[in-house]
This record gives sequence, C-alpha cells and structure tokens, in this order.
Amino acid sequence: MAMILDGSTEIRRVVYDEATIAARIKELGAQITNDFRGEELIVIGVIKGSVYFFSDLTRAIDLPIKIDMIGFGNIPDTTSKTGVVRITKDIDLDISGKHVLVVEDVIRTGLTTAYLIQNLESKKPADITLATMLLNPDRLLMTIPVKYYGFEISDSWLLGFGLDSKEIGRNLPYIAELEKKV
Repeated sequence: MAMILDGSTEIRRVVYDEATIAARIKELGAQITNDFRGEELIVIGVIKGSVYFFSDLTRAIDLPIKIDMIGFGNIPDTTSKTGVVRITKDIDLDISGKHVLVVEDVIRTGLTTAYLIQNLESKKPADITLATMLLNPDRLLMTIPVKYYGFEISDSWLLGFGLDSKEIGRNLPYIAELEKKV
C-alpha cells in the first residue's frame, strides 16, 4: 500500500476498514444497551485518541446517557516506564453513585488506564466499566475491567480512527498498520 501521510509516515496495510469498524461498534452499542438498560449511565471519553470511537459508540447506545470527557498528558521521559501521567482535563459531571463507562482508543499495558480508574474511583461511582476500540492483552501489566473491546491487536504500530503518529492520521476513517514506528 505504502501511502505516505507526511514525509515519514508510511501505511503498510489497512487492518480494519470503515465497514468492519462500523459493524463492530454497532455490536458493542447493542451489548452496552442490553447491559445497562434501566440504569443511569455516564460515558466518559479519554481525549484525544478516543474521540472517533467515543462519538460512534455513544450514538450506537440506545439509552438516555450523559457524556463527558477526560484528558491525560504524558510526563516526558517517565510515562512509558512508570505509568505516571497528569490530568489535563477533568470530568465536569458528578459520577457519585452512577454507572460509568470509560471509552479508550487503545489499551496496551494498562498503566495509564489504571491511573484513570483510580482517579475516577475517588469520585465514588457505583461502578466503572471499560470499553476500548483496541486491546493488546499480551502487553497488559495489570488487571483492569475491560468488558467491551472492538478488536485484539499485537504490537503493530497503528494509525487512524483516533490513533496518531506525531498527531498525524487521527482522522483516517480506518485503522492501518504503519510501515515502521516513527
């Protein structure tokens, strides 16, 4: 395929096309609808990466829901080794006593997600469940409550549908494997 997005980002192949992603999100939305029927549900997206999955998934959930966003930033030269991150945008809704569904783009080691859950648990929700577009179970370093996921992945470097390479490619409507990690 070898499409070049910028001077250094080459796409090797499309891993999940638009139709495959849309069909899987529809299935996840139906499952979440059934699981939370009759409950008050707050869906929280993790920005920036989850924005496309979050938007499509919340429209596929056939329930009255409230939505919010939370943002995290990496601390240079520490996050990949320690999982230490900082909150750049906290939620605005009161989640105490509510069912919370956190929507991620990809979960690899689970370190950032564990920090996110710990932060949200301090706000006393009834429970927290995770939905992620992509999950790499082989790299998980801790147990986290991932109940819904679109697709399992390996260590390939992926781009599109919210995933980026130096902030490029998030807006691609499919998920592609990069030729090389840049």
